[in-house]
Amino acid sequence: MKRYRTILEYAEVEHVIEKSRFIGYVKPVENEEEATKFIEEIKLIHKTATHNVPVYIIGKNNEIQRYSDDGEPAGTAGVPILDMLKKEAIKNVAIVVTRYFGGIKLGTGGLVRAYTQTAKLALKEGKIIEKVLHDLIKIRIDYSILGKVQNEILSAGYLLKDTVFDDAVNMYIYSPVDRSDNFIKLINNLTSAKAEISVEDTLYLNELDGVIMKESL
Repeated sequence: MKRYRTILEYAEVEHVIEKSRFIGYVKPVENEEEATKFIEEIKLIHKTATHNVPVYIIGKNNEIQRYSDDGEPAGTAGVPILDMLKKEAIKNVAIVVTRYFGGIKLGTGGLVRAYTQTAKLALKEGKIIEKVLHDLIKIRIDYSILGKVQNEILSAGYLLKDTVFDDAVNMYIYSPVDRSDNFIKLINNLTSAKAEISVEDTLYLNELDGVIMKESL
């Protein structure tokens, strides 16, 4: 999976709809164990709530999908939240929407809107990001071509992580995996194939609004 949408961090929101109090919780998760643990923690906090509606979706192809309406009319709570996540292509996330009933019935459509809106607000608070798979590539070059290589790398949009100097220059560059072949060709052309090139690691970096976040570098 070269890239996928998820959220950056845990978040919670709260709002009131027709006197019912809705609290949305979201958390990024990597597996079902993390998701169920998070859900149980929220349920423990809100043992007296009218409903605690849990939803999570995990996996490259959304292999794990779980939800519950937790006593709300069938299809009015967990299902619309799960459908929203799939429509927005957001995965590896767990959500709990807690409701304290305020005495006014919302009706089927009102419940769908309330639970979906609360989940969306929580996702927004948690910051929807893209996880983009990158190679960390090391190139070892001669000092004489450092300026030329560095300028070409940066102008081509690659990210320089670090530079280490010894009897040669060791540069560590992040490249999206689908651009790594082009990066290696670029370096070979710039150095007449004299650079030592190796892929040191492959990892996901966080991208927010099309920009790689510094915190993930």
